[in-house]
Amino acid sequence: MRKYLAAAVSFAAVIMAAAPASAADMAVKAPPPAPLPVIYDWSGFYIGAHGGWGQSRNCWDFVFVAGPAFNDGCRERDGGLFGGQIGYRWQANQWVFGVEAQGDWADLSRSRVSLLDPTLSTTVKTDAIGLFTGQIGYAWNAALFYLKGGAAVTRNRADIFDTATGIGLVSASSTRWGGTVGVGFEYGFAPNWSFGAEYNHLWMGDANNSFIVADPRLAGILNNRITQDVDMLTLRINYRFGGYSAAARY
Repeated sequence: MRKYLAAAVSFAAVIMAAAPASAADMAVKAPPPAPLPVIYDWSGFYIGAHGGWGQSRNCWDFVFVAGPAFNDGCRERDGGLFGGQIGYRWQANQWVFGVEAQGDWADLSRSRVSLLDPTLSTTVKTDAIGLFTGQIGYAWNAALFYLKGGAAVTRNRADIFDTATGIGLVSASSTRWGGTVGVGFEYGFAPNWSFGAEYNHLWMGDANNSFIVADPRLAGILNNRITQDVDMLTLRINYRFGGYSAAARY
């Protein structure tokens, strides 16, 4: 009996000693894999609106039939502008490429007494601006920094009037083409929606406005030549069509 009892105790001790080792040898269940990070996708068509501030700088020359041109000075005109834009972007890794067209209504105008003859005053007004540009940008998920450049067009009106009475003597309208470069930042704050800020500088070159008027103060003047540059600073909001985001791939 003692032999059987001793054997039973020894067997139990062996089982208890082996149990922890067996538990340690059991495979531990692996934790579930972490979800893949979500990357904002800038690809697709978009449409939006913008508004802000613009400034047009104009230098006016009177060109005579005979003799050198008379420099009537430069003037800066600023005011509000707003409009819309439509474009398409496609993304390759973190690089973003795009094309865009935008149009603006503007109210950039100013009058000034002429240096040629103080009894005359001049006004130049820009009331419409258009940009047709390409873009290249770099994205950090939902944040996008980009450069842009291309063609620009402005619609302008030049007037000469009597300083004392305000009676108009001559006016000319023109559509001018030039170039533009700009820089912008945009942030995707919600599915398919983004908000940003943008600056553009426009070089519009020289334009001649011919006129014929009987007023003796303008006798001998063939036309006026206006050089124009424009600066634009706007806030923008865009809606992008298509999917919102894509999971990162490994």
